[in-house]
Amino acid sequence: MKRNALLACWLLSLLLLGADAQEVPGGAPRSKPGTVLVTGSNRGLGLELVRQYAAAGWSVIATARNVEGAAELQALARANPRVALETLDVADEASIHALAAKYDGRPIDVLVNNAGVLGDLEAQKLGALQYAEFERVMAVNVHGALAVADAFRDNVAASTQKKIVSITSRSGTISSPGYRGPYFYRASKIALNMVMRVLADDLRERGVIVALVAPYPTETDMLRALIGPDAAARQAKPSDSAAGLRRVIDGLTLENASSPLLADGKTLPW
Repeated sequence: MKRNALLACWLLSLLLLGADAQEVPGGAPRSKPGTVLVTGSNRGLGLELVRQYAAAGWSVIATARNVEGAAELQALARANPRVALETLDVADEASIHALAAKYDGRPIDVLVNNAGVLGDLEAQKLGALQYAEFERVMAVNVHGALAVADAFRDNVAASTQKKIVSITSRSGTISSPGYRGPYFYRASKIALNMVMRVLADDLRERGVIVALVAPYPTETDMLRALIGPDAAARQAKPSDSAAGLRRVIDGLTLENASSPLLADGKTLPW
């Protein structure tokens, strides 16, 4: 069952992200460097997105709950003056408001809601469900992403590219049968998809693009916890997944971002 679910997830992600730059939604060329804010930048996909955007000439605002303890992120910032490190806990409203106040008036072309948690897997099993863990997962994965988007919506609207992107997954597709997954995590991705869909409607008049993008199954700490280190090691590397995400983000428009996108122009079933 687990291998079948993983294979289905991989095939779906290939459709979502495309095999090369020619499959970017809308066929758009790579966008000019601007300013990008990435949450959850201390490891995995977030760290790799920071690395790639900075290498491409972007100004990067890289956030993490514990910047001081993020050794790789610290080293990356020392090597690249375009990377600014900021402390941000997406589950703490005061932390979000403080960072938004610091960057008040600064245009942000792309906001990437990457921060997320899988949650304690034992607390998501039947017979052992823990409400406190449900609250934590939802607070980070749903309210955190929406609160960050809300706090920085004026920054994004003032920019050239005007994009708010949240990282979703196949786990948030109700119509996909045969893939069980952790209850709280799956519920959080479904909820994330809905709140971002509503946000897209609210911000469309301002020309802001709100999109959901799914990465390849990627060898990260989260995937290791979910399927084990050996199986995770056979999946895409963060560098490949981040490159795929950036291709899709580059091609986003108001017209093609209304739902998670397939490379052939069809939308992913909700």
